[in-house]
Amino acid sequence: MITTFKMNLRELRTFLILWITQSFSALGSAMTAFALVIWSYQQHGSALTSALLVICSYAPYVLLSIFAGALSDRWNKKATMLISDSFAALCTFTVLILMTMGKLQIWHLYLINTLTGVMNTVQQPASDVAISLLAPQQHYQKVSGMRSFSNSLVTILTPILATSILSFTSIRVVILFDLITFATAFMALLCCVHIPQVPKRSNTDSETLLQSASSGLRYLRDNRGILDLILFLAVINFTASIFNAALPAMMLSRAGGGELALGMVNAVTGIAMMLGSISVAILPPPRSRVRVICNCLLFSMSTENFFLAFGRSTPIWCLGAILGWIFIPVMNANMDVLFRSTIPIEMQGRVYSARNTLQFFTIPLGYLCGGILVDRVFEPFMAGQPLGSLWVSLVGTGKGSGAALLFLAIGITGALSCLPFRADKHIWRLEE
Repeated sequence: MITTFKMNLRELRTFLILWITQSFSALGSAMTAFALVIWSYQQHGSALTSALLVICSYAPYVLLSIFAGALSDRWNKKATMLISDSFAALCTFTVLILMTMGKLQIWHLYLINTLTGVMNTVQQPASDVAISLLAPQQHYQKVSGMRSFSNSLVTILTPILATSILSFTSIRVVILFDLITFATAFMALLCCVHIPQVPKRSNTDSETLLQSASSGLRYLRDNRGILDLILFLAVINFTASIFNAALPAMMLSRAGGGELALGMVNAVTGIAMMLGSISVAILPPPRSRVRVICNCLLFSMSTENFFLAFGRSTPIWCLGAILGWIFIPVMNANMDVLFRSTIPIEMQGRVYSARNTLQFFTIPLGYLCGGILVDRVFEPFMAGQPLGSLWVSLVGTGKGSGAALLFLAIGITGALSCLPFRADKHIWRLEE
């Protein structure tokens, strides 16, 4: 066993350096994003204002992702990652300078998030390909599990560390920590990681960006099961984005809430996802992956939203977070297996690029709708309700009660949106 461990360690040495340092950098970036959402809400008291930060980050990804895979295939992976990460760090440093000078405005963050989103659109496919090039094929499953574990760990640590630093120091210290994590990852990638070049293929070189994007879309048009499954996730992402836009507004303004409550809910979410990731590795393959996907999403939509709507304390909200997120890694794993086993490997890059655009375009729309619904619809509605009304008895009073009522609405609509896809014959044919 010791010999096998040493052999695996030797074979994965370069990947481990990249994985550890990039995960460290991802933690710093996530902490800055978390802190800036809190800063924007405290400055403006608007869910829409905070939601626009995420919209500006996601919009370039949605619009350009369909071409990003083809661009990444043509460019040097290491250089692409170094340049993209450096540009993102420059944007973060700009935020620090503006904040130190007392001149930071919300529109600065919108512009910076948009520019960072453009670079992330190119950086992500380059990073994914780099992982495949650095890890031997027999370790792909192990590598996937390690990346899932680090993502969950970042989700857990981000609110804990960010809220702790904010409580004892300031947001500038969070940003400085982010820059330190970037420098660590940058030097490790520059000096310690050699990424092999992808062998050139003549048909790829002659294919234009438009042809590459079109071939992925044509495949989805001809394979309705995959397309409908992607559209299912697009609907879920829309509902989940409304949820994410409303969560800080409720947690930061609700009685019994605050920065600590928001941090605890986010940390518990990460713990639940880690437990789900471990269960995926332990449990045997299910008889029906489609059934697992549908049931996991239905359970998630039918639990957390109602705990947030009716709950009045952090423990209740945390329990809802556990129920809402524990089966999401199970769903993701089965979705990934269905895609990889159904889509021909020579088509996966182009199909995944098309999938990213179709599946994630609803995320900025959801954040926009969530911010508008909280600020313009549900909060004013609850502010005008008399103390004895049905809605007050259900979700309470005061600022944040409108967001709670929105959670009740998306809990119902989210659960109902799962039902048509459970009856979709094209999706069930993927089992064949």
